[in-house]
Amino acid sequence: MNKNNIPIYLSLATVLGILIGTFFSGGSSGLSLNSGSKNEAKIKRLMDYIERDYVDDVNTDNLLDEAITQMLGKLDPHSVYIPKENLQAVQENMQGNFVGIGVQFRMINDSITVIQPMKGGPSIKAGIKAGDRIIAADKDTLSGKKLTSNDIPKFLKGQSNTNVKLQVYRKTNDSLFTVDIKRGKVNIKSVDLSYMVNNHIGYIKLDRFARNTYREFKSALTELKDQGMEDLILDLRGNGGGFVDIATRIVDEFLEDDKLIVFTKNNKGKIDKSYASARGDFEKGGLYVLIDENSASASEIVAGALQDNDKGTIIGRRSFGKGLVQIEMDLGDGSAVRLTTARYYTPTGRSIQKPYSKNGDDSYYKDYQKRIKNGELLSQDSIPVVDSLQYTTPKGKVVYGGGGIIPDVFVAVDTTAYLNNFYFRTASNFAFDYVDKNRKEITEKWTLDNFVENFDKDDTVFQSYLARIKEINTSNSYRTIETLRRYIKASIANELFGDVGFYRIIHTNDKMLQKVLELDSKKE
Repeated sequence: MNKNNIPIYLSLATVLGILIGTFFSGGSSGLSLNSGSKNEAKIKRLMDYIERDYVDDVNTDNLLDEAITQMLGKLDPHSVYIPKENLQAVQENMQGNFVGIGVQFRMINDSITVIQPMKGGPSIKAGIKAGDRIIAADKDTLSGKKLTSNDIPKFLKGQSNTNVKLQVYRKTNDSLFTVDIKRGKVNIKSVDLSYMVNNHIGYIKLDRFARNTYREFKSALTELKDQGMEDLILDLRGNGGGFVDIATRIVDEFLEDDKLIVFTKNNKGKIDKSYASARGDFEKGGLYVLIDENSASASEIVAGALQDNDKGTIIGRRSFGKGLVQIEMDLGDGSAVRLTTARYYTPTGRSIQKPYSKNGDDSYYKDYQKRIKNGELLSQDSIPVVDSLQYTTPKGKVVYGGGGIIPDVFVAVDTTAYLNNFYFRTASNFAFDYVDKNRKEITEKWTLDNFVENFDKDDTVFQSYLARIKEINTSNSYRTIETLRRYIKASIANELFGDVGFYRIIHTNDKMLQKVLELDSKKE
């Protein structure tokens, strides 16, 4: 995860992420066309006419792709076409793994620089370390060629059990060496991090609901319980969704036997219901669920199921509002379509799908700007509700359908936490350079817990950052300076410890986590 590209706090970049994340709901299914249908014959005849008789040369493949995209755009915002060149990446993300060497990298001065070798992947087993520069892969020189990050995977990925010979430069001992790595399956983690916030509250952050998510979640839940967890914070902020069945399995860990989790209804009126089983491992524990305007789809299934069953407390801001279920259908040429085949409903019967136009209106994804304008990111009173879509939970709590999950406890967006892109970019670059120059010394000196508590207490590192950029606005408020100081520290922690280091620092001033601790302190 590249932290300088995705600010932790609310930004338009995060909203853009939801455009991708919300496409992922449902399983997979083959698409069978009736070869004798009039519509199919009509389309085939048109394509034949264009290929044979049109006055100019035309790429009919591109023409058909555009036609499919336009056709789906007349349905709903989440029925989408996936071209064959994009399908592998989409499926890897949702399956939760890919075949390659397993490194997180970024381009530094036109060199592929390893940020972290991925846990359990081939590269870490072969001895690749953070800070290594990959100079060449087999016969392909990779440095000094102005390659982009999108160009690199084709050199490192490949078929399982195939070899790639890397030429690597290691700065810590000024050495150049080659290493043979056998490509293998690499896990794309969906549990960003889990840790104990204090002696009885645990924390788990879910990035998405992929095929490996339940397994990772269950492992994290077990580890936290073994450490004495009595209450859990489940962080679904920015989680754009995923597979419905994975979401229901996670909800099942919290609900008693036979509690309704979710039900779906298709165009024939067929209703499928999902119920909790007796296998839940955290049915008695306290629960806090964090959501925001970028929590969508499967995230909303989880939040809605728990809210409607009066389990735990939903904290944050109104969620995205996606109540449609998609199934992936193969189109036979390496491309696919994600087609909406059903609506889902929370246990009380509410649909949380927000309104949309069937005319390809892009205002659906401009809803974020509307929320800014109407003030609902700052005030709970500004959240729109429809009285006719009011429902009541078994314990008498009033909830609403028609556009997202409204939290039980509202937390406004932290406007003091904004940093412009200049600071995000320069902070990330500074953090990498700082660790790269001092890697051996600081990796031997700091553990994560010690780093969180004690790093840069004399402010030396932060002051060296300010001296380097020379563009700090002295009129910035104290809070903005503190946010920048925290982000510098978090970015350095990310270089050293990965995501868990980054979020541990950011969480020291997280308003939603502070709200959880406030609510916890008031419990009898």
